[in-house]
Amino acid sequence: MSKNLISGAEAVIKSLIEEGVDLIYGYPGGAIMPVYDELYKYQKEINHVLTRHEQGATHAAQGYSRVSGKVGVVTATSGPGATNLVTGIADAQIDSTPMVCITGQVASHLLGSDAFQETDIIGISTPVTKWNYQVTKASEIPEVISKAFYIARSGRPGPVLIDITKDAQFELMHFKYKRCSDVKSYKPEPDISLDKIKKAADLINNSKKPLVVWGQGVILGNAEEELKEFVEKSGIPSVWTILGLSALPTNHPLNMGMVGMHGNYGPNVLTNECDLLIAIGMRFDDRVTGNLDNYAKQAKIIHMEIDPAEVNKNVDVDIPLLGNVKKTIPILTKHVLKKTHEAWISKFKLFDKIEHEKVINEDLFPTKDGLTMGEVVKIINEETNGDAVIVTDVGQHQMVACRYARFNKSKSNITSGGLGTMGFALPAALGAKMGAPNREVVAIIGDGGYQMTIQELGTIYQTGAAVKIVVLNNDYLGMVRQWQQLFFDKRYASTEMINPNFVKIAEGYYIDAKKVDKRGDLKKAVNEMISSKKPYFLEVCVEKEANVFPMIPSGASVSDVRLE
Repeated sequence: MSKNLISGAEAVIKSLIEEGVDLIYGYPGGAIMPVYDELYKYQKEINHVLTRHEQGATHAAQGYSRVSGKVGVVTATSGPGATNLVTGIADAQIDSTPMVCITGQVASHLLGSDAFQETDIIGISTPVTKWNYQVTKASEIPEVISKAFYIARSGRPGPVLIDITKDAQFELMHFKYKRCSDVKSYKPEPDISLDKIKKAADLINNSKKPLVVWGQGVILGNAEEELKEFVEKSGIPSVWTILGLSALPTNHPLNMGMVGMHGNYGPNVLTNECDLLIAIGMRFDDRVTGNLDNYAKQAKIIHMEIDPAEVNKNVDVDIPLLGNVKKTIPILTKHVLKKTHEAWISKFKLFDKIEHEKVINEDLFPTKDGLTMGEVVKIINEETNGDAVIVTDVGQHQMVACRYARFNKSKSNITSGGLGTMGFALPAALGAKMGAPNREVVAIIGDGGYQMTIQELGTIYQTGAAVKIVVLNNDYLGMVRQWQQLFFDKRYASTEMINPNFVKIAEGYYIDAKKVDKRGDLKKAVNEMISSKKPYFLEVCVEKEANVFPMIPSGASVSDVRLE
């Protein structure tokens, strides 16, 4: 055998190293075993984390990517191993998370024969990937992996899947690697129109009641400082979608809160009073807009967006500003006048006062016996000084955490936005901790979502990652139950849960654990958890039938937001 020849499997590992990969989440199996055999030889270069389920691997890679800004990498075998990735891939696609998934496949001569653990993962994953490709020849591997990383991280990021047949993994080849910098017919960033930016600036300079709504595009573009400079110069009140949260510090005087289904009262109502809406790196998701027939119809709309497909998709805009917001915001800032909008901002403050009286005070400083989700989040804020990464699942606790978590720095709110994936938080928190080992990472999870990926406690224990896990237990699928209460005459169909002893389960995984059901014990328990240098599980028994308000009912306008 020539010394210049290596196997396709080794080419996979060497290609990943060339891309700067030092961490992989995955699960071995027959069709990917040659890659794992090579991985054994490269343990010093690449840390492989064995999750307990392939879905857990995708969410861990997402958490890692979201907090670090790097591409998450996942490996899995063929058939069920590959199909178990699909939920996480779909989540990454809609939330624009860069991820490269490498799956093993049966030998090429068996393709289409219904061989053991064969499935058409290329066909299955096509709708939920930015790009996918099946490798049948070892010689293709370096170029395909290089292309995969380029596509995953460039432009609007997203997940890529590479499926490699087993014979291609065994086949010998000459290895040569070249980093991809261009793909024919793929333009990651559209051209910037200076003329449109100037027109947008004119609109901004002449508006009396402008409103900025920013989303995750600001974080993905590393444009946090650019956003801050823009809003401070223009003096425009600014609000965020849940994935945009943390791009601007919570306590910034122009940060007016959250828009959307459970967003703040003022930002939602005043969306339908502003005369100019400046959307920055957000996609007008239905949870943000409510009924489109009544969404900001009185306003001119400027949409700053990297993905042309998102412009005029849901909301017709007056001026589209295409391009990476890192580049477009500074140009816009140069052309806007320095202003304050005190009278307009005072309206937000008035609505904020009403929301405090009707909702927030009782959430954060309850006078009732039962523990609230809000006060738990408040105490976590106090114990972490707003410096923690908060990872949430999906449901009532997600909305409460987004509403009340305090953030001083960006890339601090990790959650499943567009897909709304229960089971996201626990593995994502593991990934986030590995992506930001020096930061406190707190997973806030409901009792329903927690049980979907509870097995990843094993991964957390095995890695030793000091993730802090808080389960807010109300013995219900809380968000579904809330809707059943408000819109289905309290018919609680299949939402009540008989839960296990969560503390014993955590202890079964050798993780320190505690349960709290009294207000007087809460602060001490949270302090003990945050002070720990190891993984820690805290169960907090909260009110069983508490609801999250404000709330925009399905099909309603954003300005019809309910406070009770």
